[in-house]
Amino acid sequence: QVQLVESGGGLVQTGGSLRLSCAASGRIFSINSMGWYRQAPGKQRELVARITSEGSINYADSVKGRFTISRDNAKNTVYLQMNSLNPEDTALYYCNANIGIFRAIDYWGQGTQVTVSS
Repeated sequence: QVQLVESGGGLVQTGGSLRLSCAASGRIFSINSMGWYRQAPGKQRELVARITSEGSINYADSVKGRFTISRDNAKNTVYLQMNSLNPEDTALYYCNANIGIFRAIDYWGQGTQVTVSS
């Protein structure tokens, strides 16, 4: 009964910035990690950034130095600050949360569209 709700997507020009938010709600025992994935038309879903409960962070090579992931544990929320956006960043961005103490389960949001115009 966990729900992930994303927000912050939109249309931005090349070089612009957006900040995505994802709030988890429902039956949450423990959030082991939260992250962002994206999928562009004709391409596989790929990891963009992930942050664990311990604070470890992983970024895709393509976004390293431009994107920053952060979290607010009290709000069960993860953020993705995206700077220096380019058209290759255009994709549907999905929030992911790995939740559970005894049995960890991956949950996914519906996705928020990010479109970067030339």
